[in-house]
Amino acid sequence: QVRLVESGGGLVQAGGSLRLSCAASGRTFSTYSMAWFRQAPGKERRFVAALNWSDDSTYYADFAKGRFTISRDNAKNTVSLQMNSLKPEDTAVYYCAAVRDPYGVRIDRYDYWGQGTQVTVSS
Repeated sequence: QVRLVESGGGLVQAGGSLRLSCAASGRTFSTYSMAWFRQAPGKERRFVAALNWSDDSTYYADFAKGRFTISRDNAKNTVSLQMNSLKPEDTAVYYCAAVRDPYGVRIDRYDYWGQGTQVTVSS
């Protein structure tokens, strides 16, 4: 069982930056692939970025490439999402997810989810 708790969301102006963090419980954090998803009001939850457990390879949605960076610290059981050059369309609730397998982009790939953290980007 893995418990995920996100933090770091907030209100930021367009062009600004935020760093989201996800703290995970459990002693086997390093064996989980981690991902971030987001859900805007009235829209489906969609993939943002993922990091593979075995080789730390990363994968990004097209809208995140060049602006967002996913990273992990296994010693601290955390995964982060650095978001730069934020746009109003990045406004959403951001969720952390985990799976004990190679990463994927589908929601049903992941077994564990956090409660989400709100990111609001003003224009």
